Amino acid sequence: MLVKNPKFEISAVKPTQYPKNNLPEVVLVGKSNVGKSSFINTMLNRKSLARTSSEPGKTRQINFYNIDNIFYFVDLPGYGYSKMSKSEQVQVGNFIEYYLQHRDQISLVIFLVDIRHVPTENDKLMYNYIIRSGLPCLILTNKADKIAITKVNQSMLDIQSVLNPMKDIPILPFSAERKIYMEDVWNILDKYFKKEETL
Repeated sequence: MLVKNPKFEISAVKPTQYPKNNLPEVVLVGKSNVGKSSFINTMLNRKSLARTSSEPGKTRQINFYNIDNIFYFVDLPGYGYSKMSKSEQVQVGNFIEYYLQHRDQISLVIFLVDIRHVPTENDKLMYNYIIRSGLPCLILTNKADKIAITKVNQSMLDIQSVLNPMKDIPILPFSAERKIYMEDVWNILDKYFKKEETL
């Protein structure tokens, strides 16, 4: 897909702030600092459309990025950030859960995990929540540039064996540095948008 004019549209914490135009939404889920903002910038070939930070837990709202009025990338706050206060964790958790449960425009959830590590208990809880919700899901093993390229496939399969041993959910590697993986992700996204057009 050739993206011409992506733009940040709005940050939301409640349904009245969500976009009203019914475009399909591709939702990015993952622990704090797993690289959701870098994923957006890489996919759109932009340096700083989505603001990245080395400080985990920086995103505390749902950020909607309008991609040429075709779909949205929706960046959810990361989970597992211990320095966030208990009340903040509850508040953020509540509006994430409401969005995932009630937003009809969700077409796909991209679940990002760090390819260098075994999925955490929080990763497993979030993944199981997504699956129980019945939402279509793609597992993306991010930061593939941080390991030897010869180890990428095995590391990806190790993560799949923990999260999705039935192997019925697509799983791909990704790296903001090695852009060789972008096309595989776009190929999957294109199928979802074509599906939307035929409905």
